[in-house]
Amino acid sequence: MKKIGVLALQGGVDEHIHALLFASENLGTPVKVVEVRTPEDMENIDGLIIPGGESTTLSKLMLRAGIFERTRQVRKIMGTCAGAILLAKNVEGALPGQRSLSLMDIAVSRNAYGSQLSSFEADLTSILGNFHGVFIRAPKFLSFEKGVHPMAFHGEDAVALYQKKTDIAGERHYLALAFHPELTTTKFHEHFLKL
Repeated sequence: MKKIGVLALQGGVDEHIHALLFASENLGTPVKVVEVRTPEDMENIDGLIIPGGESTTLSKLMLRAGIFERTRQVRKIMGTCAGAILLAKNVEGALPGQRSLSLMDIAVSRNAYGSQLSSFEADLTSILGNFHGVFIRAPKFLSFEKGVHPMAFHGEDAVALYQKKTDIAGERHYLALAFHPELTTTKFHEHFLKL
């Protein structure tokens, strides 16, 4: 049984848990979901979802909880909205002292789609099929290096990126989404479980 953690410091934790459980049911793949708040919660997890929220606050809460560096060791991570910002190596508009996990070879702009009042919904195309996406103070992917693959688009803009890396310990999988899939679809949670 796969053990998947959902970072439970801020954001749509319950929504991600429900999406994971529905994805598990759809795939017929048993999964144990744990809320991650401490280093002990991260023991033996097969993957981690970092929900939306506020990226600066999330990084500070992770540091305070003693799980920031430990998160960098997780071999499979999906980050949505603020979670995508935390995965990026380059963050435009980062606040002084803001830290990123710097795991994906991507550049992202914080709140590029506007303020909370500018939040919107849109039909998106993806390699997993078409679906409706929700953007809340969403970041925008400015660029990505070779080896990073777009998975979903809003018009011409890539709004979901995937990167696989290999090191001495094996494969690492990273999935960054500018929108909130947990509100409208299980497609990305299913893909995450299959990695």
